[in-house]
Amino acid sequence: MPDPKPTVLIARRIPKSGRARIAERCELREGGLDATPELLRELAQGVAAIVADPTVAVGPELLDAAGPQMRLVANFAVGYDNIDLDACRERGVLATNTPDVLTDATAELALALTLAAARATGAAEARLRNGEWTGLDPTGHLGAELSGATFGTIGMGRIGRRYAELIRPLAGTLLYSSRNAKPDAERELGAARVDLDQLLSDSDVISLHAAASPETAGLIGAPQLARMRRGSILVNTARGSLVDSAALATALRQGNIGAAGLDVYEHEPEVPAELLDAPNCVLLPHVGSATVAARDGMARLVADAVLAVLDGRAPEHRVA
Repeated sequence: MPDPKPTVLIARRIPKSGRARIAERCELREGGLDATPELLRELAQGVAAIVADPTVAVGPELLDAAGPQMRLVANFAVGYDNIDLDACRERGVLATNTPDVLTDATAELALALTLAAARATGAAEARLRNGEWTGLDPTGHLGAELSGATFGTIGMGRIGRRYAELIRPLAGTLLYSSRNAKPDAERELGAARVDLDQLLSDSDVISLHAAASPETAGLIGAPQLARMRRGSILVNTARGSLVDSAALATALRQGNIGAAGLDVYEHEPEVPAELLDAPNCVLLPHVGSATVAARDGMARLVADAVLAVLDGRAPEHRVA
């Protein structure tokens, strides 16, 4: 009899472009969008690979539930803070992510949030939809112009660099803060590397593009918000853990900063009530990579990783 197909667990859901490729070679189990940790541990028993995403915590319990034949965690994301990499290494399990293919989509969304926050488009649209707009008000809906502004990016990796490229025609000055210098960004974009405190105090717009880690948790809290200019804008399309939501809401209510545009939150899918009630705060439901091109590309990379490992080949984009 032929060898049975290996079994792969898709913890929640991925686009057809990746799912169909895996299904050609493997038996699939799928948790669905409402999968609980308990269900995933049950479904994981005996699988060779797990396709996870940022909402799925992959730690010792899930890995041990899968068993010793488990070989790969393929994460449907660039970030992989949801995966316990040490636990993977201890069990000889590889882990991969999906970089590059979502760079444009996420950077473009950061630009969209920047403009939406500057012009308070959400509040203006809500007023129109609620039937409250009675015509042109020369003193109403006044936002900020960004031409000639100082833009600061925290993190100058793939997405941070692409965001800097997109806003460069608007920016009078472009600053960045990064663990390592980026000579190409300095040479090609005229970006100046500064420390975090200077970036916070000198920027009109600050966009976060740092990875989530213990070192970056709470990177923007009350002390950092106090350094920012009154009227400045904070944008976060990276990870919710980078920003202290309560401190941000307070800064917005008190007018210490001008606006915020957020796509990510500390404990998704929960959105802190204080942010929902905060003024001048544009909120989106983690859609940074939500374009057809990006999500299809991510799905293909996930499938590539699964099939490579099952064939005994080294996967691309390995993180553990």
